Amino acid sequence: MLELNDKPTLLVLAAGMATRYGSLKQLEAFGPNGETIIEYSIYDAIKAGFGKVVFIIRQSIEKEFRAAIEGKFNQTVEVDFVLQELDILPEGFTVPEGRVKPWGTAHAVWVASAKLTEPFAVINGDDFYGYESFRIIADFLKTGQKCGLVGYLLANTLSEHGAVSRGICEVDAGGNLVSITEQTHIERGQNGIVAVTPTQEHIPLAQDQMVSMNLMGFSPELLPYFEQYLKEFLQESAQNPKAEFFLPLVLDRLVKAGVTRVKLLPTPEKWFGVTYPADKPVAAEALKELVAAGVYPENLWAKKTETIR
Repeated sequence: MLELNDKPTLLVLAAGMATRYGSLKQLEAFGPNGETIIEYSIYDAIKAGFGKVVFIIRQSIEKEFRAAIEGKFNQTVEVDFVLQELDILPEGFTVPEGRVKPWGTAHAVWVASAKLTEPFAVINGDDFYGYESFRIIADFLKTGQKCGLVGYLLANTLSEHGAVSRGICEVDAGGNLVSITEQTHIERGQNGIVAVTPTQEHIPLAQDQMVSMNLMGFSPELLPYFEQYLKEFLQESAQNPKAEFFLPLVLDRLVKAGVTRVKLLPTPEKWFGVTYPADKPVAAEALKELVAAGVYPENLWAKKTETIR
């Protein structure tokens, strides 16, 4: 059982190729002193009680990423790095010819398994989650429960500049996850919000539908299931060059197999992020307003310890 004074780990997924954005958005400057969105997440996570940050990155960006990140907040939190590459696979599996696309978010967690000895939360490196979301998942992990998911209102997670990917959550009367389905093309149309499937089926979605933004918390006891499900995914889908091993797939399997309950933890925060280049000024303006309101200091790391604690 996790002791209440233990500090969970934050796993930051920053190895994505940003195909819709067109450049290395993980290191794009958004704050008034050139802060990245990742830095605001780290700031909030430290304030919420996380004690370690592990970054998942690609070898091709390692030097640039380390140069931009290392030293900024090492005084307040332990920092580590893990490389996610296509050829890092369970024994007996190889990369199919022509495969370029990364294996996905759940593969990233599996790659980092050796570093995840404490309860941990996962986030995307290019999404802004808000302090309350980090506090909610940190408090949940400190209770010793095995798996939780921070849920956002769908209407609070859309881009005005194109389609987005979201995990559509269905819960029971007790707030436990019943199912989660990754929809990779959600957009706001003339008749409301719809998910467009690969077969061009249009599924209407409610504005108050709860969705996942990949802010999830896990006990390390669940890591063997990541390997089991990854192997099964590779056996079934490795030859599909577009198939990805998504985190919602793991949660859905855990729930339906009866391995553990997954608690949905609603957050009042409004998401913003940078899926498309046109999202950048919107995100920068949102951070500017938060700084002006006193939610964040103008320079996140000018007074590291005094500011956060």
